[in-house]
Amino acid sequence: MGDIQEPGAINWIDLTVPDAGLVRDFYQQVVGWQVTPVEMGGYQDYAMTAESGGKSVAGVCHSRGVNDGIPPVWLIYITVRNLDASTARVLELGGRVIRQPVNIGTNARYAVIQDPAGAVCALFEDTRPPDEP
Repeated sequence: MGDIQEPGAINWIDLTVPDAGLVRDFYQQVVGWQVTPVEMGGYQDYAMTAESGGKSVAGVCHSRGVNDGIPPVWLIYITVRNLDASTARVLELGGRVIRQPVNIGTNARYAVIQDPAGAVCALFEDTRPPDEP
């Protein structure tokens, strides 16, 4: 994930597809992204880095493991204060929770939602204590 940002900010973007290697190569050749493999426990997803070799700007992921069932769209992650409260509001307001909240490591959680118009995004919560960087 990218740098943690204030609630309401877009924190990260990734694409989840059946053949992440093919799509990784496509974007590497089309936009010049550099590739950093990310171990996922038996397979690799990819962090895509700007051509200058700076920070990671996106991810390209296989649709398996923790990413199974995520639609093949460029998925933005929007930071929220409280993921459980936000996903409850999604349902109250006519949206749908596609992926229930799941942990990302020990310091974050996310859920994938669909708004009433059908658009899909992820909600992201940083679960680190406020005084921890």
